[in-house]
Amino acid sequence: MSPISIRSLQAMKAGQEKFSVLTAYDATFAQLAADAGVEVLLVGDSLGNVIQGQDSTLPVTVEHMVYHTEAVARGNRRAKRPAFIMTDLPFMSYGTLEQGLESARKVMQAGAHMVKLEGDDWLIPLVESLGRQGVPVCVHLGLTPQSVNKFGGYRVQGREDDKAEAMLAHCIALEKAGTDLLLLECVPSALAARISAAVSIPVIGIGAGADTDAQVLVMHDMLGLNSGFTPKFVKNFLTDGRNVQQAFAAYVEEVKSGQFPAAEHGFSA
Repeated sequence: MSPISIRSLQAMKAGQEKFSVLTAYDATFAQLAADAGVEVLLVGDSLGNVIQGQDSTLPVTVEHMVYHTEAVARGNRRAKRPAFIMTDLPFMSYGTLEQGLESARKVMQAGAHMVKLEGDDWLIPLVESLGRQGVPVCVHLGLTPQSVNKFGGYRVQGREDDKAEAMLAHCIALEKAGTDLLLLECVPSALAARISAAVSIPVIGIGAGADTDAQVLVMHDMLGLNSGFTPKFVKNFLTDGRNVQQAFAAYVEEVKSGQFPAAEHGFSA
């Protein structure tokens, strides 16, 4: 089967077919996830938390992202239908246009098909420059973990009317600038639904309700491997006697059917 591409994801949005996104950090789990039907593998800077044991994503470097992207790309190539690989640019690796272009070059050459940036419309010059050079971009809005110190913790974003309107405006402006995907984290479900309807590009949600075009979870969370606090938006799929690949397949099935996320996994305004 043909590998998943950005055009595949755009067609799924146009056809109102939901798709699944899952973090991956190594070759083995990348292949298992792709073979279970996961369309997008996110090489996330969440590896700082779940792989390195850090308290946040801030210590993660571009070199770390390159290493894990290379591993994921190797495993993905062995899958029956290779997934689309999206890689985070880590903290302070895209503060200037030149720095962002160089960071993107490194992870794209390591095997990524798209880069993910955290921010809003201040990213537009970088989004435009990356687009001119053939690099697809996903912009992550809402709760952006790289800004945890600015936020004063991990908090739902966009509950106030002015902030909700600003986020909607940012998303529309980012699409106009050439952004290919949006990711909304921990925003009220009603706001995520408005944004998903207002833009023509696919919108991925995590803690953003069921009306986005796709869902993403951290692999360790959806396998029940978190030993501490479990976020409200997480569901453990490694239950009922399933093995890992069956858990991945159950996640894909529930995302596509709309069974996950349920109301209890979202946030109100």
